[in-house]
Amino acid sequence: MRLSDLIAAEINRLLDESVDNTAEIQRNDFASQIGCVPSQINYVLSSRFIPEHGYMVESRRGGGGYIRITRVRLDERSALMHLVNSIGDDIDDATARIVLENCCNAGVLTEKTVKLMYSAISIPVMRQIPVVLRDSVRAAILKQMLLSQI
Repeated sequence: MRLSDLIAAEINRLLDESVDNTAEIQRNDFASQIGCVPSQINYVLSSRFIPEHGYMVESRRGGGGYIRITRVRLDERSALMHLVNSIGDDIDDATARIVLENCCNAGVLTEKTVKLMYSAISIPVMRQIPVVLRDSVRAAILKQMLLSQI
């Protein structure tokens, strides 16, 4: 398991154990527990615990500083609308896959629906479209498929 995976797993464990879907950590202490440098904690927070993945992160600097990670729980309709609005004008294959996997993990979409949606925007399908248009076409198709689930 990569170090970033280990950090993310530990943060998710803290979130799973919390009553209110919130985990509060002190970056230096947390880094010492994991056995990494504090900047690696920042990297994982900025790449994996982002609003598009259903998280809010707030920090307070100073001696009593902390980082608070909150897993946002939305109803299915609100989650899908938030997701559609966050996609933007284009989306690459890897990001689209993550978005759909997160929908499945959150129970917003079924595994069967996710597989069907991903197959429609996958690399083999997008090869038929000029490279400069692929990510924008993928975004438009994904948005429409997500809207159809509302």
